[in-house]
Amino acid sequence: MRTARRASTVEVPSFLRQLVKETEKMVTFFFKGGRRHPGTDEDDFDNEEDIPSPYLQMPILNKDTEEGGSKCGINYAMASMQGWRAQMEDAHTCMPEMADGFPDWSYFAVYDGHAGRTVAQYCSRHLLDFILDTGGVTVGEDVEQVKGGIRDGFLGIDSHMYTLARNESWDHSGSTAAAVMISPRNIYFINCGDSRTFLCRNGQVFFYTEDHKPFNPREKERIQNAGGSVTLQRINGSLAVSRGLGDFDFKEVEWRAQTEQLVSPEPEVYELKRTPEDEFLVVACDGVWDAISNEELCAFVRNRLQVCDDLRDICAQVIDLCLYKGSLDNISIIIICFDGAPKVKPEALQHETELEQIIEQKVEEIIQIIRAKDKEPDLLYVMKFLASENIPGLPPGGGISCKRDCIIAAYQKYAAVFRSTEQMETGGSEDSN
Repeated sequence: MRTARRASTVEVPSFLRQLVKETEKMVTFFFKGGRRHPGTDEDDFDNEEDIPSPYLQMPILNKDTEEGGSKCGINYAMASMQGWRAQMEDAHTCMPEMADGFPDWSYFAVYDGHAGRTVAQYCSRHLLDFILDTGGVTVGEDVEQVKGGIRDGFLGIDSHMYTLARNESWDHSGSTAAAVMISPRNIYFINCGDSRTFLCRNGQVFFYTEDHKPFNPREKERIQNAGGSVTLQRINGSLAVSRGLGDFDFKEVEWRAQTEQLVSPEPEVYELKRTPEDEFLVVACDGVWDAISNEELCAFVRNRLQVCDDLRDICAQVIDLCLYKGSLDNISIIIICFDGAPKVKPEALQHETELEQIIEQKVEEIIQIIRAKDKEPDLLYVMKFLASENIPGLPPGGGISCKRDCIIAAYQKYAAVFRSTEQMETGGSEDSN
């Protein structure tokens, strides 16, 4: 079932807007540097109309969400949001029952596009078919054969898209791919690029995929062997990932094999035996990982599972948390829960209620302090004040940022009371005159 959700209307802090502006200037500077013409002045770099901005003036907060489950006890939810980016370039695949002939298998993936959305969207529709067409994935499940089939599927779709890109009007886009394939016995972790997935087992991050960045020693060696360089932590000063699908402008070295190009389409594939202690998997793009660590996200999701039985809502909470922590990218996340995942607990719900009461009380006290100084209540000031406070019991990995909705509700309530009282006092003095 697929639905659309709109996030709560919120006031975006000025410091976030300023961060976007500063980042935009930096990106504009580097990209304009390669487009200067003879006779241009340094002041021309400040002309913001020369190239389109990669960011919006305000983030798009609409969320696409999806949820479902399988007969084998796997439940999942997905949420994605465009955020500050001028275009939505993420895509995803959610198949709790993978395909005909594999009813007990599941497949989930996130594709983070760059320089366009064509490759990400094409992979979301066709990558699994290319993997299955290799014949490596079978119900009998020879592990090495499955891993080989996944690898060959990636190389196959990349070659196919290369042909399409040369014969059709494709953009110059590329895409990372992070996925999990779940069989009755194993979990296969698949990564090509800097999106990421991890497994929570026994309350801890038990396994996670490694990002493919140009400055990683093994990646840097391949890039240099193909005649490229790593500048500003990017391939030839341009691309920030060293493996990906598409990106065919970086795959034109005729004397190097497909997997030895500046950008390699070869995924890393790992397998783990499933256990009863497995709790949940997370698959997400770097819009999540730019803002929060594996351990923080694991702790936050575990905590939310104990107070909320709506996985879509938890995914949405993660997206909002990453936004308020400063993520400027598209944000997409899939959470896949096993039978061992934490369940809603009465004591956790009680703790959550008490925490929100404490936060509301603190907001009221802050607004009273502001009122005593004859100043207008300011949400950003309230947020900064609360961030400096030692409030016990905040959700691990989330901190005060994840209670923003509670803070906003309390702020609106007591700020309205403040303004109402002020108006009454003003009206009363006028009446007395």
